[in-house]
Amino acid sequence: MKPRLFTPGPTPVPEETLLELAKPVTYHRTAEQKAALNEVMEDLKYVFQTKNPVIVLTSSGTGGMEAAVSNVLAPGQKAILLTAGRWGERWRGVLKAFGANLVIVEQPYGSAVDPQLLKEALEKNPDTVAVYATLSETSTGVGHDIEAYGKIVAGTKALLCVDSISGLGAMVCKTDEWQIDINVSGSQKALMMPPGLAYVSVSDKAWKVIESNTATRSFYFDLKRYKAKIAENDTPFTPANTLIKAQRLSLKRIRAEGIENLWARHAKMAEATRAAITAMGLKLFAQRPNNALTVIVVPEGIDGSATLKALEKQYGYKLADGQDNLKGQIWRLSHMGWCDPFDVLGALSALELTLLKSGFKLEPGAGVAAFQKKLAS
Repeated sequence: MKPRLFTPGPTPVPEETLLELAKPVTYHRTAEQKAALNEVMEDLKYVFQTKNPVIVLTSSGTGGMEAAVSNVLAPGQKAILLTAGRWGERWRGVLKAFGANLVIVEQPYGSAVDPQLLKEALEKNPDTVAVYATLSETSTGVGHDIEAYGKIVAGTKALLCVDSISGLGAMVCKTDEWQIDINVSGSQKALMMPPGLAYVSVSDKAWKVIESNTATRSFYFDLKRYKAKIAENDTPFTPANTLIKAQRLSLKRIRAEGIENLWARHAKMAEATRAAITAMGLKLFAQRPNNALTVIVVPEGIDGSATLKALEKQYGYKLADGQDNLKGQIWRLSHMGWCDPFDVLGALSALELTLLKSGFKLEPGAGVAAFQKKLAS
């Protein structure tokens, strides 16, 4: 059975990017490698929509999140956390590890954090150093209103730090225009790469805080070390140079398509997928759905985890189960990465067939037809 990956990370990768990874390993301090890194950093600025340098870290996205905490906050300094899912909880874990004085603004899974709640929290806590938020909450399918958060935080001394790991490229995200001070992303989602690289953009406002923080408790993730090497198109530690060369190819593909076209394509696929799910008689989990993935409520009487196993075994489609207390209760269908509408159409068709075999009552082809109708409109 041909494997077909529809998890919200890792995601499918273009062939030319994979073939680049098959080439012999080269030395990481050559002029050629520095030129490749420079290209990647420049193209990342385009994807991030920022004029500021984008630092490349050899780590998972969580390494970038750790850098956004360890470089900004001294122990005991105040941070506001906006959380409504597992990746908001990832911020919580990192912040607690570095001794932050946390103010939690929390909403139930499936909901988004209303910007008004952030405004009220900042008014009550004027000594806040940074606000931590998530663009795409892939555990629930929620998209947060980062643009609104940026307008609120910009009028204060606080920094806005955003995890855009699973949203950048699939969702509109304008780092400078939305006044995001630290924006963290990763290679393995909409940027069409295997895991292994994290990216961090830093505003002038954030650099002032970082450079004045004498209590930075990081060695490998010390962003000042990376900033000092940017002028040389180099990194302070051994980079994943094979991944950097491969990322260059996927970024060129993004630039060729155009970022606005990329956003529009993901929006269209997401809209069509939501229409399909509704037509199949299923419910959406997210109250404010994003365009990176669609999260589906498992219908009553259906074993959610067993259905996903059958879907993969019989048709090769790998969707993601829920996490933690949502395991078996939701299905997560990604439509980002090297993915087009006809890929998604196949996943929906396979899901219909699997549900029919499990005894769920639906009109065969209802979701497929709704997807096509929405796509055609």
